[in-house]
Amino acid sequence: MDKILVLDFGGQYNQLIARRVRSEQVYAEIRPYNKITPEGIKENGYKGIIFTGGPNSVYDEASPHYDSAILNLGIPILGICYGDQLMAYMAGGEITSAENSSEYGKTTVFTADNVLFEGLPSESVCWMSHTDYVKMPPKGFITIAHTAKCPCAAMCDESRRLYGVQFHPEVTHTVYGKQMLHNFIFLVCGCKADWKMENFVETAVKKYRTSLAGKKVLLALSGGVDSSVAAVLLHKAIGNNLTCVFVDHGLLRKDEGDFVENTFGKQFGINLIRVNAEDRFLDKLKGVTEPEQKRKIIGEEFIRVFEDVAKKLGKMDVLVQGTIYPDVIESGKGDSAVIKSHHNVGGLPDVIAFDEIVEPLRDLFKDEVRETGTQLGIPHELVWRQPFPGPGLAVRVIGEITKEKLELLREADAIFREEIAGAGLESCTNQYFAVLTDLRSVGVMGDARTYGYTAALRAVTTDDFMTAEWTRLPYEVLEKTSSRITNEIKGITRVVYDITSKPPATVEWE
Repeated sequence: MDKILVLDFGGQYNQLIARRVRSEQVYAEIRPYNKITPEGIKENGYKGIIFTGGPNSVYDEASPHYDSAILNLGIPILGICYGDQLMAYMAGGEITSAENSSEYGKTTVFTADNVLFEGLPSESVCWMSHTDYVKMPPKGFITIAHTAKCPCAAMCDESRRLYGVQFHPEVTHTVYGKQMLHNFIFLVCGCKADWKMENFVETAVKKYRTSLAGKKVLLALSGGVDSSVAAVLLHKAIGNNLTCVFVDHGLLRKDEGDFVENTFGKQFGINLIRVNAEDRFLDKLKGVTEPEQKRKIIGEEFIRVFEDVAKKLGKMDVLVQGTIYPDVIESGKGDSAVIKSHHNVGGLPDVIAFDEIVEPLRDLFKDEVRETGTQLGIPHELVWRQPFPGPGLAVRVIGEITKEKLELLREADAIFREEIAGAGLESCTNQYFAVLTDLRSVGVMGDARTYGYTAALRAVTTDDFMTAEWTRLPYEVLEKTSSRITNEIKGITRVVYDITSKPPATVEWE
């Protein structure tokens, strides 16, 4: 199987680059720049390498650098943003920084006749985000694109198949970015399109049937898409050696606990244990308001509940979790910044009572997880149900968590979901939910003064959850949702709609 290495220099779009490569049915894997040597790269047989962006300057001694020997491996390389500058720096070019040369956002780029731009018009729109730029390409390189402010927006040394672009072809704002990546993958690297999700399912089932043979396996089932797909995948591999533990921590959406129990216990015939642990979790979260602390408390308590169940079941060797790629990057990977700790990644305690943790979906994006679920025969309504974070409503209740606030949020969220479904908009937005803020404000009902919480509605449109646009829901739907929430739920007096995209925000509020 042909594969592309995405060499991670600390940018936040690194997973998106890998996802774009995989969408071309070519396998891509991400490795931190300081975790693999040029020799290791050659031994792994990569057909091409992509240097990612990053927040640093190549002249900063603390910034990520790499062995220039990589340029002479004979493997095609595409540098993006910081990766472009780093390539130029390693090859002896000149990088400069100037305020009047900074570019951020959509920019017109003019491209030359080059294999990287095969099939593209000579003028198009790209997405820039830089202050530094390549002032003088290295010896052997030529400039193949420019903008009004950036004289070298792209460069190449065709004899060594080395390419660099100052802009970001991986984001949708670069109109022909997908075609540029396609050209690099197939025309420059000569890859074959042989990465398919059917291959992943078959390979994963064989892998875990062998590696988990004879072991007792405990799976953390939240009922969300990720853990559900992991459960069915592992059940297919090891059958009754899998026991799923569903922890009802009191932080679930309305009627969710019963739905999960009925679906997996009855429909799939999977060994399922439901643990009612609401009081246990709320006691631990009492008085806690800081989001990262909430996530870490929930992550540790999940593990402790599983350990308690494992003791009752006897020796359990392996813990399985539904961790996916965006969870990993947002919890910090390599030199990337920690955005928020996911309960099943950054929230894990240092010591756990299992010999091994298995995360079968760790290398997949959300859409790939859904495709895997479809390949496994999981019903459409489950595969495409709303994403729900492992910490549950704990990260949608801002401030301290109480039973009262959870009940208010459950009802508000249920109303919002009902109105989205009633308007036939479920396929128009990828995730939608309500948030209970910690802000109270004055209202009036009849002739009486009220003083209640403010609820926020959130809906986003995305194809990978690494970036997201806020969904333009019809005003009538928002109006009806707001009216129902403030009239039907005593304790909420105001409703607002979140129109922030990702970045700069994340999808969840905490």
